[in-house]
Amino acid sequence: MAPAVAVHFHPGWGFGDVSVVEALARAGVYRTQWETGTSNGGLTAHPGGDRWRWESRMFGGRYDSVAAPDRPVYGAWNRRDDPYGASPRFGSAYLRLRPEVLTRTTFCWPDSVFEPTAFGDQGSLTELCRLADAGVLDRTLLPASAADLPVDDPLNDYVEAHVHGRLVIAGDVDAVVVDPTDREVHADALSRIGCAVEVHPGYSVRADTIDPHYRGEVPVNLADRLGGEITPARLAVAARSGDHDPQAIKWLWHCMARFGRMPA
Repeated sequence: MAPAVAVHFHPGWGFGDVSVVEALARAGVYRTQWETGTSNGGLTAHPGGDRWRWESRMFGGRYDSVAAPDRPVYGAWNRRDDPYGASPRFGSAYLRLRPEVLTRTTFCWPDSVFEPTAFGDQGSLTELCRLADAGVLDRTLLPASAADLPVDDPLNDYVEAHVHGRLVIAGDVDAVVVDPTDREVHADALSRIGCAVEVHPGYSVRADTIDPHYRGEVPVNLADRLGGEITPARLAVAARSGDHDPQAIKWLWHCMARFGRMPA
């Protein structure tokens, strides 16, 4: 299967009163973080915020005054055709987009949080992938806002993608690829999502399989409190319970994405 743009998300995490995957099935579109007010990265999608400023710079002011639904959707180029997707740090599942979406997609390396100067359309992918493969990121050139970010984190190893125009699942998505545990828990919503459903090999961690130096003791302690094997479906229950620090949940997901891949 050829590389494609992947848009990651957490199927079982909450979106209002329903799960994210249920919201996708009902709406039939993938909404931007400007519409939802949520993100698995930074929450700076507001006028004058970092996301607004990055988009204004990268896209020449094109989106400075547009309505939230007309702003770009963020994903990544799955240059290695990884079954887990292109940027798992943003979710255990992903929408694999159809090739024709490339004509309205732009890319950059590294993530826009680093205020990159290397970006362009699909014609720039070869060079952007070369930079990503080489890990070309000079910390001395980073903006002050990104000075403390872990640039050598394997979860940052992706070429960011920006899909311009609404992302309609039935027309723009080849398949949704989910964890086996989410396939079981969300079978009904996935049956109504409007595209093919596939599974990747799956994720699972225990507290004692997480390197505490990676995200510190906080996610390790949360994993210990949850106990046993933690999968994306179990972590989603914890996320929606409201009983745990959202930052600890996010860090535990990062640990699962980093250390919890199951054998193919």
